[in-house]
Amino acid sequence: MRIAILKERHAGETRVAATPDTIKKFVAAGHQLAVEKGAGLTASVTDEAYAAAGAEIGTLAAVLKGADALFSVQMPDDATLAKLPKGMLLVAHLDPYGAQERAKALAKAGIDALAMEFVPRISRAQAMDALSSQSNLAGYRAIIEAAHIYGRAFPMMMTAAGTVAPAKAFIMGAGVAGLQAIATARRLGAVVSATDVRPASKEQVASLGAKFVAVEDEEFKQAETAGGYAKQMSPEYQAKQAELVAGHIAKQDIVVTTALIPGRPAPVLITKAMVEAMKPGSVIIDLAAPNGGNCELTKADEIVTHQGVMIAGFSNLPGRLAADSSALYAKNLANLLPLLVGEDGGRAPHWDDEIIQGMALTRDGAVVHPTLVKQEA
Repeated sequence: MRIAILKERHAGETRVAATPDTIKKFVAAGHQLAVEKGAGLTASVTDEAYAAAGAEIGTLAAVLKGADALFSVQMPDDATLAKLPKGMLLVAHLDPYGAQERAKALAKAGIDALAMEFVPRISRAQAMDALSSQSNLAGYRAIIEAAHIYGRAFPMMMTAAGTVAPAKAFIMGAGVAGLQAIATARRLGAVVSATDVRPASKEQVASLGAKFVAVEDEEFKQAETAGGYAKQMSPEYQAKQAELVAGHIAKQDIVVTTALIPGRPAPVLITKAMVEAMKPGSVIIDLAAPNGGNCELTKADEIVTHQGVMIAGFSNLPGRLAADSSALYAKNLANLLPLLVGEDGGRAPHWDDEIIQGMALTRDGAVVHPTLVKQEA
């Protein structure tokens, strides 16, 4: 199979879908890899490194010529999509809920598309789960960004001139990103607390040395989907949780929000009034900024200051660790590859496999993912 790797054209995207290590594995398995010139520079990978690993380096047109599949970080732009040959396999983050018109365009163009957002949450697919690999780094980077913006030290310091109190960090959402944020904040010496609506998260939070904060009523005990995601909570529960959180947030120096519900705008967890109750110099890092934000005052790709509180809405935190994020994402794709080829190594997605079925966005000229088909109906 001939696999194309292109330079990412999405604004602010620094990652790349292949590394020299994964290309060596692809080539050793008998595949041809074609990489667009300069594709890896923002992730600290040179064209020479790709070439040494066995890839062909060329222009956009040369790379796409004869390609069976395109591996990408993000959905290619319209100009690139127009150049993709009918029947090509596209594997990328495709924003399936936010770009449904794009999905229809892919189907119309005859592109078979697999969305990395739809990798099933099952044991077999863990090594292919790009949402987890990227969220892990996003949680880490959120704390690093908070430490940079925050004008004080994180750990307690006892000096001859006096004692510096430790920072208090509150992590809202204890999924992959939240747990890594907890661990990183703890490593930096902060006093950490966290909240989540999923009962299973309480033990995970405690295992990392953080205090768990939540309204633990009957609804809380049923607040997790079979896929491991948080459910949409009732207005009554949200009101009780908001009251508890409001009092807690007022005492915090750092707040990191991570709450996302697939296919819906990010829930607002921090109101303007809550922000105004925080101390000047406090920092909010909103990982849900691309989906509207968990804070009422968040603006995507901006740092907003409101009454001395700084609210950062970074849209692509993994992209701020481009080399590591690219390495993990490329490995996710490498682990997926066996499900995309036949015994002879040619393009042959295993459409009857539950992982490919779960990821399939378009196939044979139609949008096929059950969620989007149901919405369209």
